[in-house]
Amino acid sequence: MKSIFPLPLLICLVLFPFYTAKAQDFKSVMTSAEYVFNENKIPCLTEAQRDAIKTETQNNIEALKRQNKLAFNESNNRGSHPLFIWPIQQAAGFDYNNTWSISGYVDHNSAYPNQLTDYNCGTRTYDSANGYNHQGVDMYLWPFSWKQMDDNQTEIIAAAPGQIIAKGDGEFDRSCNFNNNVWNAVYVQHNDGSIAWYGHMKNGSVTTKNVGDMVDTGEVIGIVGSSGNSTGPHLHFEIYTNSSYTQLIDPFMGDCNDMNATSWWQSQIPYNDSGISAVLTHDNAPDIFPPCPTTETPNTSDNFSTDDTIYFAAYFKDQVAGDIIHFSIIKPDNSFLYDWDLTVETTASSWYYYWYFSDMYDQIGEWKWQATYAGETVTHSFNISTLSMEEETIESTRIYPNPATHNVAIKTGKTLESATIYDVRGKIIKSVYFNENSIYNLDISNISKGMYFLTVVSIENEQESFKLIKD
Repeated sequence: MKSIFPLPLLICLVLFPFYTAKAQDFKSVMTSAEYVFNENKIPCLTEAQRDAIKTETQNNIEALKRQNKLAFNESNNRGSHPLFIWPIQQAAGFDYNNTWSISGYVDHNSAYPNQLTDYNCGTRTYDSANGYNHQGVDMYLWPFSWKQMDDNQTEIIAAAPGQIIAKGDGEFDRSCNFNNNVWNAVYVQHNDGSIAWYGHMKNGSVTTKNVGDMVDTGEVIGIVGSSGNSTGPHLHFEIYTNSSYTQLIDPFMGDCNDMNATSWWQSQIPYNDSGISAVLTHDNAPDIFPPCPTTETPNTSDNFSTDDTIYFAAYFKDQVAGDIIHFSIIKPDNSFLYDWDLTVETTASSWYYYWYFSDMYDQIGEWKWQATYAGETVTHSFNISTLSMEEETIESTRIYPNPATHNVAIKTGKTLESATIYDVRGKIIKSVYFNENSIYNLDISNISKGMYFLTVVSIENEQESFKLIKD
């Protein structure tokens, strides 16, 4: 579930290009919105489903005992409780700074409805009118949650070593509301007899290991999905002291946690775990909020031309009103196009901002879009060339050899006027002007080894750009 509260979006009619770090009314070209997960406070399980899980895991434990395969004999003293690592991680090959946020902690107030107390004596939890008090920690995907799920971007991992005592897969995984559907899940018993439930997994992603098999800390056991009663991709993480299910555990320690005396985390994250989720560039406004369960369209791009409109977006988790976020758009020569501060106006578990600028890009090469918040800086690199990638493929002009050592030839059906070589910071290294009888050949023997950009211009003022490697 989600709600959107966009700030007024006014078009800045006059933008004066090519000044360094110039003054700008940044709100006039800014869009800002909150993503609210599970806005209607839908329980992750019905009471019947919860009872069925308890019965299944208890029966499986008894079966493992009879087969002499139960790893942890509940009649023995098995020592202290496990210390968990965080149960989700970004898969290899992706580069968000963070892929999740927390929408709900365990509710320690048994009264209802809307009588809430989390471990920190706050209200970041939920209950329902029928008497359900939230019994786990909900970690939802952010940003682009459905795309993350489709791409298998965020994995569920075993928070502690243990034995699989039940699992379920094959259930529909694009739920958007309460539906009485069963979730895909894995249930793991630890050395002390405690049991962790990992729910809402993506269909087909559940570990192929069987009941009775062991899992190690950090082992991938599924992908975050939206199976069962769910309003979007998230992990519901629920813990009990043993298979009698008489004592729920809140893994977070705080003044209002009366369930357990110590934290169950190896390193407990802060209550407001403020941070940067992603810093991205887009060639159009990012489509954050399509109808559930439609996959979002990020419109991300890292390659632009000097005359493009670029959307600079930043995505945050647990932002707190009054905090300061610093933003920079940095040119290839390390000067600033813009450099500004933003004061957070609304406390929220997930929020995004984007700005759009055009006719501002006076250097070709590698630019940087940067955000600093909560003690960390995230930098996203993007490239500016004289023509867009689509325009570059239209013409038949070619350069060769590339890489080159002494000379570069330009093969084209056009009549060229000039050729210019730039370094990665946008500095002009060499310019050549041609006449009608010119042979389009450039001497690069005196240029240092490295990567450059070569731009050719025809007499009709058509342009093409190429990456050039000097050996």
